[in-house]
Amino acid sequence: MEKKYCLGIDYGTQSCRALLVEVDTGNEIGDYEQTYPHAIMEEVLPDNITKLPPDWALQHPEDYLYCLSTVTKGVLEKYNVNPEDVIGVGVDFTACTIIPVDKNMEPLCFNEKYKSNPHAYVKLWKHHAAQKYADKINEVAKKRGETFPKLYGGKISSEWLIPKVMQIIDEAPEIYEATDQFIEAGDWVVYKLTGEVKRSSCFAGYKGLWHKRNGYPTKEFLGAIDEKYRNMVEDKISTDIYPLGDKAGEINQVGMNLTGLKQGTAVAVAIIDAHAAVPAAGICEESKMLMIMGTSTCHMLLNKDEIIVPGIAGLVEDGILPDFIGYEAGQACVGDHFGWFVKNCISEKYINECKEKDINIHTLLTEKASKLRVGESGLIALDWWNGNRSVLVDADLTGLIMGCTLTTKPEEIYRALIEATAFGTKMIIDTFEEYGVEIKELYAAGGIAQKNSLMMQIYSDVTNMDIHICDSNQAVALGSAMFGAVAAGRDKGGYDTIIEAVDKMSKVKEEYYKPIRENNEIYEKLFNEYKLLHDYFGRGGNDVMKRLKDIKLSYK
Repeated sequence: MEKKYCLGIDYGTQSCRALLVEVDTGNEIGDYEQTYPHAIMEEVLPDNITKLPPDWALQHPEDYLYCLSTVTKGVLEKYNVNPEDVIGVGVDFTACTIIPVDKNMEPLCFNEKYKSNPHAYVKLWKHHAAQKYADKINEVAKKRGETFPKLYGGKISSEWLIPKVMQIIDEAPEIYEATDQFIEAGDWVVYKLTGEVKRSSCFAGYKGLWHKRNGYPTKEFLGAIDEKYRNMVEDKISTDIYPLGDKAGEINQVGMNLTGLKQGTAVAVAIIDAHAAVPAAGICEESKMLMIMGTSTCHMLLNKDEIIVPGIAGLVEDGILPDFIGYEAGQACVGDHFGWFVKNCISEKYINECKEKDINIHTLLTEKASKLRVGESGLIALDWWNGNRSVLVDADLTGLIMGCTLTTKPEEIYRALIEATAFGTKMIIDTFEEYGVEIKELYAAGGIAQKNSLMMQIYSDVTNMDIHICDSNQAVALGSAMFGAVAAGRDKGGYDTIIEAVDKMSKVKEEYYKPIRENNEIYEKLFNEYKLLHDYFGRGGNDVMKRLKDIKLSYK
């Protein structure tokens, strides 16, 4: 019997990747990646004339189609797979990444009339120019006693759907009027493949303020912010939402021309990129938290009950797996943390040692840091170089290292920064458990989890929990492919539920990290100190970080 395959199409911030996976085993045949030709537009539009203000981040939807075609055709050709043998496709995407489209579902920036209008392009997830609109949502919601912000840690982000649409209403009313609907890029790609508009519960729930029972924020609330916002949901944002695990449709003629896949191939409802890693790591039950670790870390958790947990980034029914409440938390600075240090704080002596040993600086520092005993450096740090996402939800907080002396070495600081991120994760775990959401085991995915055993052991020691590692370098794309296999269904050689797909296709290493008791005992003492600093500087005891930032900004 010929092998059957599914494809995971993973749209990241800088590039798109297609991962080809065997349906019956989950074995990854290989991938194909393509960077976006226009990259991220932060300074000027493609006309090289129209300048962009600060905090803008746009993309060109033309890139999404070009990359979709390149990676799907490329991976099939590279690994000599017949399109007839691909039974399903899953798509994941960064979020909130929104496109204004016309009645024909064409992005407005494709129209000659609007190609020099920045608001006609894709607003990428990291577009922060809508911050004042997010602030207004938070202010009015607090005054009115609205409950929906509690589902998102108490604060709505500038990165999300409604603040971005509000910005367009204010700054480019002509674009708002010309727009038939604002759609997440992941949902739009699924439409281009199938001709079906099937908005994902994942995007709508985590980034659109949609709730399965309560819907979007009410017309009354939006009108209370400003009358011009009152009807934005019913006029420009569809309320027709579909859960993860559903089949969005099948590859049509347009989709076949784009991808080389055969017509009739099943396509799954889209999912946010990080969330797709959960089934890939073998998680389909409560009390197992997944850390997707990279430049930042996302924490994902399943539960049967909807419990409000302060400072948590989101909880959405059907948001990660169907029939579960999906909880999301996160740390804004993890890999970036270490990247900052090696870029700015390493002496020539250490650089020369790397050259002599033919290793990179991260490897050298990890080797040296691994020889230190817990607490030996006398250092402790707060991991807020890029603000605090959970549980303080405060982007204006900054980093701190305490305990430095004239004998402090780079590897000691490097280890303290690793420990700080582990303490940040423990704060998130403790907050979940304090409010009644149990966590029994930790799982990790991503490059750091695969490569840095010191860091994972520290996390295990700090949290006093076992940590299992997802055995895939492309966990996000693997998870998307699994949803593709579910969209196909058992009759086509796939699976009827994501639970079945997890059983056959997920990848978890047999070896796992166990806490070392002696280390945990010392880390408990260090964590108590971290928590004191965390609450003192983060909960209003001393707002010196914000005062310093105000002085800094006064020079700009």
